[in-house]
Amino acid sequence: MRVSTRAIDIADADPRALVDLLPAGPDVFSWVRDGDGLVGYGVAARLDAPGAERFAEASRWWQALAASAEVEDPLALPGTGLVAFGSFAFDDTSSAGGALVVPRVIYGRRGDTAWVTTITGTEPAREPAQALAPAGTSRRPPSPGPVTETDAAGRSAAFLAAVEAAIARLQGGHLEKVVIARRADVTAATPLDPRFLLRYLTQHYPTTWAYSVDGLVGATPELLLRSERGLVTSRVLAGTVPQEAPPPAPASAERRRALPHLARLTESAKDLAEHRHAVESVTAALRGFCSSMNVPEQPFVLPLPNVLHLATDVTGVLARGLDPAPTSLDLAAALHPSAAVCGTPTATARELLRELEGLDRGRYAGPVGWLGADGDGEWGIALRCAQIDPADPRAAHLFAGCGIMSASDPAAELAESEAKLAPLRAALASANA
Repeated sequence: MRVSTRAIDIADADPRALVDLLPAGPDVFSWVRDGDGLVGYGVAARLDAPGAERFAEASRWWQALAASAEVEDPLALPGTGLVAFGSFAFDDTSSAGGALVVPRVIYGRRGDTAWVTTITGTEPAREPAQALAPAGTSRRPPSPGPVTETDAAGRSAAFLAAVEAAIARLQGGHLEKVVIARRADVTAATPLDPRFLLRYLTQHYPTTWAYSVDGLVGATPELLLRSERGLVTSRVLAGTVPQEAPPPAPASAERRRALPHLARLTESAKDLAEHRHAVESVTAALRGFCSSMNVPEQPFVLPLPNVLHLATDVTGVLARGLDPAPTSLDLAAALHPSAAVCGTPTATARELLRELEGLDRGRYAGPVGWLGADGDGEWGIALRCAQIDPADPRAAHLFAGCGIMSASDPAAELAESEAKLAPLRAALASANA
């Protein structure tokens, strides 16, 4: 495998600038926040890994591939050189499994530096030759046309029933927290192009990480793990209240709208306890890899156009001498699933959600992101997402979940889930405009 990175000029400050470089084709990838990040297309190499060993199998494959690659990378920045995008199923039993994909072309930007990486790989080309656009070519995606949602009332009722059942179990002392997810099914008039969703999400939710891997498209506010030159960071989100005004809104209006909800969130015993469980689960998972850690005593409030979250940034310094040295994917696997997307205790919560949810989460709430040849990378939790159906690209499944505690109110949890579905619903609704 031959890999070549060179500097290019992306003068456009629009947060959609990287996404607009993606041409039409069956394989497009993204990890973009505030206009910086990575996008790619085509397939130079790919691994599909099923079951409970999906992370370990993917990590072994990646390290062997990276060791054998010929790389020309004069920039030597995070995201340059050989890079793979990945996404993995939430549950060991899911047929969605996991995948690592090395694109044929990758564009990246980090501050004032931009680059393009081209990769000659082992996979036969799946995309037409004209799809491999030269650097600087802008391609705008077509609208999917009118989008309809199927059985919204029925799925809301099923979610309420699952939440009520979960509260009864929690009040019985079986566990402390469980995260219940719901699914919304939508169908467009024409095939859904991931780039159409990415353009909306990068514009209206610029402070989230806009991702696309294997038809899983979303904008997550939660950074599961960043590993960069020995420093590890995880942004933990748990405890949420919806905001009343619909997105999008200017940043100043967003902050003003948040004020009435701050006290409700920061003084809520339920939300603070839910957040504490999530922070403790991440801290416990990382402690065995780190020589030192910083865990703030109090969370901060993260405002987004549709919701407010309690947030904590946990940081650590990787211990020297670990053998083998963990890659960012290894660390993400150790963190997954955190209490933020599963519950406490983890094993009990996972069994309960399998019983109550009545759905296969697929890769929703699993790790999604990228890693480089040195093992560093960024992995988010696949939230605020749509999974485009590979059998019918006009159809997609939207997902949202809520942390349920014994003091939870089912109606409030339903309202929270509606707010969490808002980003993708709004992106799809823009096709109807």
